[in-house]
Amino acid sequence: MSRLFLPLFLLLLLVLEGVALDFIPSQIIENDWILVAHWLFIFLVLMTLFYDLEHTYYSVLFAIIFGLMVDIVYTNVIGVYMFMYGFTIYFVHGMSKMLHTNFFVAFLLSAVGISVVDFGIYLIYSFIGISQMDSSVYFTNRLLPSLVANLIFFLILYVSLKKKMVKWSKERFDIKKS
Repeated sequence: MSRLFLPLFLLLLLVLEGVALDFIPSQIIENDWILVAHWLFIFLVLMTLFYDLEHTYYSVLFAIIFGLMVDIVYTNVIGVYMFMYGFTIYFVHGMSKMLHTNFFVAFLLSAVGISVVDFGIYLIYSFIGISQMDSSVYFTNRLLPSLVANLIFFLILYVSLKKKMVKWSKERFDIKKS
């Protein structure tokens, strides 16, 4: 079941990211904040930390596949999200080998990952001329509000899915207690 659940939940998050902005209160929109939902990425970070083993890279594969799907569905440039999601999840996977996976590490890696992904996308779009936003406006009106909103979503996902992902990982990879 877990083999089927992970891609289906990623697909659900892909769809929900598109309608997430419809649920934002109007007071936030009046503040000129630009919120970008990176829910799919947050789930991939949790999958990296609590599902993948040191020698498995399912989360990187899903990051590349679903990053491409984000590019196809929501953007006009193919490969930006695919590259940034894949690169950043690979970085998180490497960091998870060196750090103990607990709440604080997961929170920190999610915050750093969201910042790297969002800033990388901004840099690529600025370089090819799609984004005309000034960097100071980007940091205050897009990166910080998006980071806070996505970390709130991280807390919800962490509480509800951490134990299930560890259980599915044990089932999937046949980990026996010693």
